[in-house]
Amino acid sequence: MNTLVRPLGVILGIALIAAGVIGFFMNPIVFFSVNTVHNIVHLASGAIALVAVGAGYGATRLYLIAFGIVYALVTVAGFAKIQQLVSLLNLNQPDNFLHAAIAVVCLIVGFGSNRG
Repeated sequence: MNTLVRPLGVILGIALIAAGVIGFFMNPIVFFSVNTVHNIVHLASGAIALVAVGAGYGATRLYLIAFGIVYALVTVAGFAKIQQLVSLLNLNQPDNFLHAAIAVVCLIVGFGSNRG
């Protein structure tokens, strides 16, 4: 898992920034419905990922764990239809499944790797 930490951080950073930028011009993106707040969260999450990668292995691993936990909580809130968060981020079912997959991958790689 150690060799996956930094590449996953780079991939997430680039993908989230791209999703944030694209989201401002296309809504919905495929079948994901986003809004301005959701796009800003994508941009911020992606930027933090790239900063973590630049700071090194340990920071990237910590980012993956923290990001995985946050995305897991967002997933639970989305499936539970906690209205404040669902409305704030304009979450739908495809978002919930994507967030769940991202959370699982981040947590597996983050917790499955050695401390830096």
